[in-house]
Amino acid sequence: MISPEGDQIGIMPRDKAISTAKEKGLDLIEVAPNAEPPVCRIMDHGKFRYEQQKKAKEAKKKSRQTQLKSIRIRPNTDDHDVNFKMRNACKFLEKGDMVKFNVIFRGPELRHKDRGREQLQKFIEGCSEVGDVEQAPRMEGRRMTMVLRPKSDN
Repeated sequence: MISPEGDQIGIMPRDKAISTAKEKGLDLIEVAPNAEPPVCRIMDHGKFRYEQQKKAKEAKKKSRQTQLKSIRIRPNTDDHDVNFKMRNACKFLEKGDMVKFNVIFRGPELRHKDRGREQLQKFIEGCSEVGDVEQAPRMEGRRMTMVLRPKSDN
């Protein structure tokens, strides 16, 4: 049996342990039922559960779900527009989100895949301080895609 302060009291019969807990106005809780003999602890069960819920809530608050943000451009998109989208991509990466870039080709633009690759290369260079390449540029039908992930702190 363990006291409320965390000290070991020793082995005692169940009835005596229950009466000791009632004298102190606390609960007797079985901590390790499979041990020989089973380990019990005297504690306030309501307070214990409240602290556990509080810890779980705090952990949930600190954790963050990463999202996949998407940015679409065309092979002939002007430099100013690319820079604007690059700033947004860097903001997303700084927040911890992944960014997927899509270069969409229409009609005869499909002959100039090198232009799309150049556009994506600009994003790689512009976001190199805050992001790493997760998925290199590759063609998927009429679009070229690439994914950047936030830089790890390691």
